[in-house]
Amino acid sequence: MGRTPKKILVVDDEAQIRKFLRISLRAHQHTVLEAGTGRDAVALASQEQPDLIILDLSLPDMDGHEVISRLREHGTAPIIVLTVRTGDIDKIEALDRGADDYVTKPFAIDELMLRIRTILRHHGGAAVHPHRELHVGDLTIDIASRRVTRAGAEVTLSQREFDTLYLMVSHAGKVLTHAQILREVWGPAHIHETQYLRVHIGQLRKKLEPEPSRPRFIITEPAVGYRFQPDDE
Repeated sequence: MGRTPKKILVVDDEAQIRKFLRISLRAHQHTVLEAGTGRDAVALASQEQPDLIILDLSLPDMDGHEVISRLREHGTAPIIVLTVRTGDIDKIEALDRGADDYVTKPFAIDELMLRIRTILRHHGGAAVHPHRELHVGDLTIDIASRRVTRAGAEVTLSQREFDTLYLMVSHAGKVLTHAQILREVWGPAHIHETQYLRVHIGQLRKKLEPEPSRPRFIITEPAVGYRFQPDDE
């Protein structure tokens, strides 16, 4: 479960932010590693193999996007970007390079802890096993038979609707960009068809969500993409 104590690497050049996160994470029994530069972060991640990395994009020696790429060369630990940069381009690039989530400063510590718990709970599941049956609220998703039921009644999904759901469930808690979803479900030639994706997600919500206008499972990350949130926390 996501509440099991983990080893978390905090990468930020501001000592006060590192201290605040250190205190908050230790209060949840996590072990905390710290780095103030990109190079130190890559070296520590390689040596210590943390369970999760919290990364600021604005570092004194390397751009944070490059750090993400370097970290992904050495491991698969989930990465939460924590930064003052609010631009959609920064968010999309970070996620496309391999970050799992994106939180902007100033931030609420409760929200960050929720993101951490969610990602830790589902990381390594990329991985819903192909024969597994998944239960989310009143939804049951049978991966092997490609069958979905809601409160016991079968939900009829098109092939692409199921493929989209499977992709999101397989990366539960992780933000998937529009381009990532379109590339995986429709193919590389369709990565710019974001308007069609919005319509497609709307149709999927109508079939799956208790209140489609207030989605509980398929969460919109404005201008960036979508995240499958299976938890009620």
